[in-house]
Amino acid sequence: MKNTPEILRFCLEKGFLLDNEVLNMLNDSDVESAKLIIERIKDSTNQRIITQKLFSQNKEKVFQIISTLPKENQQNLESLKIKLGLSIEIEGHQVSSYTIPKEENKNESNVKVLSSVLGLTTKKIEVGDFIKYFRNRLLEIRKILQANSSLKNLVSINKISGNRQNLSIIGIVSNKTITKNKNMIFEVEDLTGKIKVLINNNNKILYEKAEEVASDSILGFSGVGDREIIFANDIVFPDASIAERKKSPVEENVLFLGDLHFGSKLFLEENFLKFVNYLNGKVPNTPESEKIKYLFLIGDIVSGVGNYPNQERDLKIDDIEEQFLGLSNLLSKIRKDINIIISPGNHDGVRLMEPQPLLNERYAWSLYNLKNVTFTGNPSYVNIGSSENFSGFDILTYHGVSYHFYANSIPKLILGKAVKSPDKIMAYLLKNRHLAPTHASVQYFPSEEDNLIIKKVPDIFVSGHTHKSAVSYYNNILTISTSSWESKTPYQEKMGNEPDFCKVPIFNLKTRAIKMLDFEDKKEDKENDL
Repeated sequence: MKNTPEILRFCLEKGFLLDNEVLNMLNDSDVESAKLIIERIKDSTNQRIITQKLFSQNKEKVFQIISTLPKENQQNLESLKIKLGLSIEIEGHQVSSYTIPKEENKNESNVKVLSSVLGLTTKKIEVGDFIKYFRNRLLEIRKILQANSSLKNLVSINKISGNRQNLSIIGIVSNKTITKNKNMIFEVEDLTGKIKVLINNNNKILYEKAEEVASDSILGFSGVGDREIIFANDIVFPDASIAERKKSPVEENVLFLGDLHFGSKLFLEENFLKFVNYLNGKVPNTPESEKIKYLFLIGDIVSGVGNYPNQERDLKIDDIEEQFLGLSNLLSKIRKDINIIISPGNHDGVRLMEPQPLLNERYAWSLYNLKNVTFTGNPSYVNIGSSENFSGFDILTYHGVSYHFYANSIPKLILGKAVKSPDKIMAYLLKNRHLAPTHASVQYFPSEEDNLIIKKVPDIFVSGHTHKSAVSYYNNILTISTSSWESKTPYQEKMGNEPDFCKVPIFNLKTRAIKMLDFEDKKEDKENDL
């Protein structure tokens, strides 16, 4: 109990009390970390008596606080995490993890985070982790492909005989080459072996399909062959589709924003304040604003620091904590019955490896104080608008860091100028059932479960990062790309980017009507025929 007097003195100075069970839990913790945790729990719950039950009810908050501390502080808090059920032993390593349960997080507001990986691990990444990662990805996507009736006579590669036969295989594309005769050859492997798959350039339709294949993607191949080579007559993508476009029995509206880049000298603050006035019903002849219940912010909500060369020249606020503080002041002006769902991007002070965890509370604490905000990782699945007789809308959010890789490497996307039409990239990734199938397309964390697989087909798929506004449908899935709230920077100009500004799609859950709001100027809102 060596820390007890100092902790109790701290609590008395702050005007709240601890029970003995909490003191016992914190006995092995360092004093400064214990003070921080106690104060954050008190601020987030508004309780003046901090009990063990209160700690248990706020496990996720405790984990978020611990995960923002320096590593040495985190190690001193291992006993606390174990007591709260936040740590497990894996192969001798302590691994901290937390995943939001399906029915957790603001049920009263009708926002449910279905899957958002928040866990960070202290385990050293090894080559074996990447092998497990790709192995499990293959197993998951193979389940999807096995349900496709066009893959007849499915066999494992090691079961293919020396006799020519009609067959199908499922595997990962590990290599792609062009022969002297302009045929295409894939090297495909499954868990049992490798084989070559040839695409004849005389089959124009199939050859165009083959040109769409990205390295490391998992596909089905049908054709004729033996254990040496398969002559393909079809390539089968795992693909995503839904049978119908659902409608809610309740009239509610949802809005999608991204890439605010608050803290930049070029942040369009006046335009954003116009948007806030619209949300608050202060703009004449906008009755639909009363029905707005959900607002998604899809990453890069602040400008961050050190994200590209000489960024400091573009910053009005050069401290990331101050950036979050200024943004929270803006968001606090939005009426409180609007649920704000926030996921991170590559500018927001979280790790660049995907999947990305929640915003770091060390920097974004001011946002955590807002009562109408739900936080998710990147990517995440969020369900909104459910009721007793309606399943609600499943929304897949992904910031979109992988998009430029595919826009500049897949021939069909290059010809279609997909950099300016991100909905084409989104359709391509839905077709592959993966947000970044190629190893080099993003930095990623090789966990056993590949969280970039699109396991569950969403009703809505929304992303940002490209700063281009786009609304479309792919196999009945609504795809939305958000615009930017930062004027074009010199860096963007150098990269040849042509961003859109201050465009906000509003989607009616009951009628499925989509309207594109424009806060860039005084142009009339444009209706989309979708």
